[in-house]
Parts: sequence; structure tokens; C-alpha cells
Amino acid sequence: MSLLSTLSDTPSSFSFSQQRRHHQSRINRFSLNSLLSLSVKATTTTKPLAQATAIRHSYDLKEGQKRHFHRLPSGLQMEVIEQEPPAHVKGTWKDAPPVVLVHGSFHAAWCWAEYWMPFFSSSGLHCYAISLLGQGESDEPRGAVSGTLETHASDIADFIKQEISAPPVLIGHSFGGLIIQSYLSTTINASFGTTYPRLAGAVLVCSVPPSGNSGLVWRYLLTKPIAAIKVTLSLAAKAFANSLSLCRETFFSSEMEDHLVLRYQELMKGSSKTPLFDLRKLNASLPVPSIQKGLVEILVLGANNDFIVDMEGLYETAKFYDVEPICVEGVAHDMMLDSAWEEGAQIILEWIRNLPANHNP
Repeated sequence: MSLLSTLSDTPSSFSFSQQRRHHQSRINRFSLNSLLSLSVKATTTTKPLAQATAIRHSYDLKEGQKRHFHRLPSGLQMEVIEQEPPAHVKGTWKDAPPVVLVHGSFHAAWCWAEYWMPFFSSSGLHCYAISLLGQGESDEPRGAVSGTLETHASDIADFIKQEISAPPVLIGHSFGGLIIQSYLSTTINASFGTTYPRLAGAVLVCSVPPSGNSGLVWRYLLTKPIAAIKVTLSLAAKAFANSLSLCRETFFSSEMEDHLVLRYQELMKGSSKTPLFDLRKLNASLPVPSIQKGLVEILVLGANNDFIVDMEGLYETAKFYDVEPICVEGVAHDMMLDSAWEEGAQIILEWIRNLPANHNP
């Protein structure tokens, strides 16, 4: 995950670089790498073998959904939740692109199955939500972390190549959005020597920006150091798992009902068997390579109550891809699970309907 800054109490006339120099003496006791290392500190022992996950089915699927496991070239399997359009809707949207959904840290395929998959499928879209390796009910790879940007993107590419018959819309949330950015860079830049299946479009939802979360961390430390520590404990030290109020503040809107926060808190507790990345190595490898404008349609979607990715992070991502961002009012970081989940879903649906290659009547 990443960190954000709320309203800054640093003079607005200061540029970000000026703010950093201005406050450097006040925060030099903080180590950015120390903050980032919290998320991998407890998992330094390398697993001797890749581990297959016992099939527990901790998330009960909704009507019309089914679960299967995609076997990767490594032999490891990824959990896939699938939902086709209902019979009375199927075929009413000509050339509707498939939708593939990618979660972020502490989540898995289930986070899309609650609301967005039923919503999109009822509109005529065939949906697939995957659990990245080491997450949900997917297998655990060797090592202290689940993979890298490149390995996660490669796993998604293999799934699309083997199981999806038409170019899909790829939707990623938080760190899932950063993984999709890596996918885009590899797909567009032929010099990489790797060819990923082409996409109908990409949607980055409350995404970690192309430069990673280092800038977010610095802005938080410079403007709201107490909040920085609070959100770091919530995410890197997983304190959200033991505090209902902190879980709500980190992921959801304030009006979210307790029983729903508790339900998602319990699901998140069991969703991440292994951290998605080594964040220190990840941030050292960023930013992701840029792509030429117009080669793929991209929607950048943020939330005005996001406690993790701030407005500057949202605008950084949009500027990087030369698009105008959309900020959804009244929702928090977990836009797909929040009280007003339909706000973001409706924006995405209309965007898909208006894709250049779409012939929906």
C-alpha cells in the first residue's frame, strides 16, 4: 500500500522540493526505508518450497459466480472468480469486452465479487477477478514475498492469454493499479522482448502512482507526521486487522456500518499470506516506463476521501498517462466496497461503453 497527505499545514507557496528541504532537519531521524521495511520485516525466512493453498473457500460466492484455479507455467495456481452476464442480458451488448479485475495489498478476488462483478455482469460484461500469488486462495510462491511488479504482470498476462478470448478491460486497485501499469509498459514497449496480450482498455482505481509510494510517504511525513505514523502502522504493521476504527479510517468512509467493516476486516486478515512485494526493492525499480499516448485507452479514477493515495498521487498518475483524472466524491480508498460503491462502478461502466472499439447500441 501507500501513504497519503491530507490538508497541508506547510505554506502553499512552497514547492514540494522546497518543502522537503524546509523540513529535512525536522524529520532526518525518520528513515523512509525503515518505514517501508515494516511490511516485510516479519517474513525474512525463505520458504523451502512453493506451497499449494488448502482450498478453504473462506468467501462464499454470490449467485451466478464460480471459482476455478488457473495453472501458471510455474505449476502454481491462481484463484479466479468468474461471473458471466445472466441469460436475459447475455448478447444484448454486442462486442462487450471481458473485464479482468486485479486487487491490491491485503485483498483478493473476493473484493470485486461483492458489488462490482454483479453490477458489471448485469450490464452485459463477462467478469473475472483474480487473486495474485500468495493472496486469497492462490498458491504461495517461494520466498518472503509473493513476487515483483514484473512477475505479477506476467501472471496476469498468462491468464489473459490462456483464458480470455478477446482483448479485455484490465481494472486494478491500489497496488493492483501499479501492476497494471507495469503490464502496460511491457505490452507497449516492444524493446522489452516480451509480448503481453493487448487490452481494450485499462482502469486505474485509487492506484499507487508510477513513481511508487515514496512520494506519498514523504508528503505525509512533511505535512502530517503523526498521521504518517498512524497509517504506516495500519498498513505496514497490519494494525488495521485489530482495530475496527483504524480499519474504517484506512479503507472506508466514516458512515460505513460496523458490521460491514468487521466483515471486510476479517476477509482482509486472511487475504495476504505473503506480502505482494519487497517495497524497498520495488521503489528502487520505479518509475514504470512511460508509454506513448493513445496506444491504449486509460481511465484514472480516484476518491476524494482516500486515506492512502492523496490528490497529488492521483494527478501524478493522470499526468503520466496524459489523461484527465476523475475524482469520485463521497468514497474512500476501497471504492469497490465502500458505502457508495456504485458511484465508481457507474463511471467505469459508462467509460467502457464509450471505448472507441465498442459497438454497444
